[in-house]
Amino acid sequence: MSSFSVKKIIFGWCALLAIVGPFAFDAAAETVKIGVVDMQRAIQGVESGKKAKAQLEKEFNARKSELQKEEAAIKKMGEEFRKQSLVLNDEARSKKQAELQERVMKFQELTARSQQEISHKEQELTVPIIEKIRNIIGELAKKKEYSVILEKNENTVLFSLDKDDLTDEVIKAFNSAQKG
Repeated sequence: MSSFSVKKIIFGWCALLAIVGPFAFDAAAETVKIGVVDMQRAIQGVESGKKAKAQLEKEFNARKSELQKEEAAIKKMGEEFRKQSLVLNDEARSKKQAELQERVMKFQELTARSQQEISHKEQELTVPIIEKIRNIIGELAKKKEYSVILEKNENTVLFSLDKDDLTDEVIKAFNSAQKG
């Protein structure tokens, strides 16, 4: 082994100790306990969350049906325009095309407004649930002496032990608080 590679190894260890060293003593003095909660599952698992989801689905399906009817009417109007466009004079064709474009624009506005309203309604229904869940998580963390609780999902926590997953306890505590 050359002296250059030995120097690199020694330098690497020294750098690692310089970074980790101060924390190693703190970690030895106090154990860090980390828990996880799957917030999506918690929201969907509590009774209030199930009711909110059902209400949102009902509103979404009603609006979806309304939008599908309008979309079908626009398609029919477009097909009729294509069929008639060959026999219409330029002025009539332009008028029909403008009517079709206006209806498409109104449909797009209606779709965007519906999406915004559903999103707003979802927030309105879920924000209070999330706040209550966060309070329950805080209480559980203190009670079970967790230092940190992370949100468990596929983008943040890659692995955790089942014993550190508090989701079921959070759902249970939330539902019993609602009944009591």
